[in-house]
Amino acid sequence: MTRLGGPALRLTVLVGESDRWHHHPLYSEIVHRARAAGLAGASVFRGIEGFGASSLVHTTRLLSLSEDLPVAVVIVDEEERVRAFLPQLEGLVAEGLVLLDRCEVVTYTGRGPGGGTGGGPGGGAGREPGRGASAE
Repeated sequence: MTRLGGPALRLTVLVGESDRWHHHPLYSEIVHRARAAGLAGASVFRGIEGFGASSLVHTTRLLSLSEDLPVAVVIVDEEERVRAFLPQLEGLVAEGLVLLDRCEVVTYTGRGPGGGTGGGPGGGAGREPGRGASAE
């Protein structure tokens, strides 16, 4: 089990829900590449409203339903590991925003043999025991 605590780097990739990579959602490709790279965890968050470089507002409001809502992929790990992952985003993110923030990991826990819950990036069903991260 990877231990993660103290100073870390948070990578946030903001893309559109309809963005694709070889007929699959782009956000899913980023998560799978992060897992293959051995990063501590990744989570995808769907936005309810937003705009980007195109200045076109995408929203979930009933009268203006969007098929391209904003999506944020958040990855937290040690700085060296996150920076080593950045080249994998080249060519993937044609439209969007990639951000790096310094953060401090306060808690990094996963489901143990007795169950329990984890949280933060990497949390959720199907993750490896002990994987996941919470960032401040």
